[in-house]
Amino acid sequence: MNFPILSILILLPMVGVALIMMLNRENQWLIKGTAMAFALLEFIISLPLWFGFDGGSAAMQFVERYSWFPAYGISYYIGIDGISLLLVLLTTFITPICVLACWEDIQSKVKEFMICLLFLQTGMIGVFVSLDLFLFYIFWEIMLIPMYLLIGVWGNPARRIYAAVKFFIFTMVGSLLMLVAILVLYFYNYKVTGVYTFDLLKMYGLQIPFMMQFWMFLAFGLAFAIKVPMFPVHTWLPDAHTEAPTVGSVILAAVLLKMGTYGFLRFNMPMFPDAAWYFVPLFSILAVIGIVYGALVSLVQVDLKRLVAFSSVSHLGFVMLGLFTYTMAGVQGGIIQMINHGLSTGALFLIVGMVYERRHTRMIADFGGLSKVMPVYATIFMVVTLSSIGLPGLNGFVGEYLILLGAFKTNKVFAIFAASGVIFAAAYMLWMFQRVMFGTITNEKNRNLKDLSMREVVVLLPILVFIVWIGVYPNTFLDKTKASTANFVAMMEKAKATKVAVADVMVKGDQR
Repeated sequence: MNFPILSILILLPMVGVALIMMLNRENQWLIKGTAMAFALLEFIISLPLWFGFDGGSAAMQFVERYSWFPAYGISYYIGIDGISLLLVLLTTFITPICVLACWEDIQSKVKEFMICLLFLQTGMIGVFVSLDLFLFYIFWEIMLIPMYLLIGVWGNPARRIYAAVKFFIFTMVGSLLMLVAILVLYFYNYKVTGVYTFDLLKMYGLQIPFMMQFWMFLAFGLAFAIKVPMFPVHTWLPDAHTEAPTVGSVILAAVLLKMGTYGFLRFNMPMFPDAAWYFVPLFSILAVIGIVYGALVSLVQVDLKRLVAFSSVSHLGFVMLGLFTYTMAGVQGGIIQMINHGLSTGALFLIVGMVYERRHTRMIADFGGLSKVMPVYATIFMVVTLSSIGLPGLNGFVGEYLILLGAFKTNKVFAIFAASGVIFAAAYMLWMFQRVMFGTITNEKNRNLKDLSMREVVVLLPILVFIVWIGVYPNTFLDKTKASTANFVAMMEKAKATKVAVADVMVKGDQR
């Protein structure tokens, strides 16, 4: 039996939760130190996934499978391929950064906060490694509770309850529809094969009538579209980001939103390929609208955090456009852009949070000239800003270039409109940076602000390393996803070819 590394990654945060629950809540340093120790240990344990992963194989690796409820075909079935590998590592990488980032920011209910953070990590990793639909749904729902609490308890007092409830309702509606679709799929599989199973990989080859695929794709797709979030079901995101504590926004941007894009790639498209091809125009149009709309709305924001939040709608629109091209360039671009967005936008939320801790305001008009008093902060902010707008040599360029390349191969009109989003991104990001960092200091409260502390530099430095690394040599990461992406594209092309062949036979039959 293989070493159960994935199970350890799922269960280790829960061991941390159990230990923290036994600690005295008055000893905040011990609580934070324990959370940091478990987060770092989780990251260290996840590293063998990278070094032991065979990038030349599209098969699931590090697989573990145990019978759970055999009478109902439910099993504890987990594994990763090149797509989920990067997302698991992103999760383990970003969690210790979040613990360190909130070291001084979170002062109330510290014990409960760290419990929520580690509990959330278990849910996130579980989603990315689950190969059983029942198990996947459990982890999908597990994430909802700690994120709801992070926003509702530690968020901005003015509107945190509103944002938390809105997040909960949107996510729950999509989740319930997905649960119905999972059960329909489960019973249909039994009708066809005579076997009860929630095995995801067996569902890939299931022959499902088109109309059934149509409705199932929409049921799964709504849950994932809300999580992305895609236009027009994106409205929960700006409120959740704006009202959440800094670390909540970072986790939301870096990992939780990727569960929507990952869901399309892992579930919707391979299970319902005919419907996936049918919905290409609709979802591509919605992706392009999201790109342009998110950018234009970001352009008029007066709140730094809200600007970054709306930029996520635009960036995730690029990811969705790339995935729906069903080309190697587009899909690989979408996958790497998931990672890029997690790094760049996560860093932007950290940067906004750091200046908020000093000034207790996020209004752009309250700043100006900060580069004179915070040069280290300004330098890091500049690098992350350029990364977000896709400057060549930084990570954002790689993903956007591949996505647009794939889009040009399939639909030039979509690609042209999407490319305008790059221009708008440069406009809103650079204008924002100019107003915050440059000019004269007109507000006396900004004159004596302290530059970044060593802790804050340590928080941001690892992200900067990967921002540059991916931008300079993306093959390090693209090679890990190449075989899995090629397998996905081949699967979709086969479905398209079969559909065309069947349609051709029907047309010839009519002619006779």
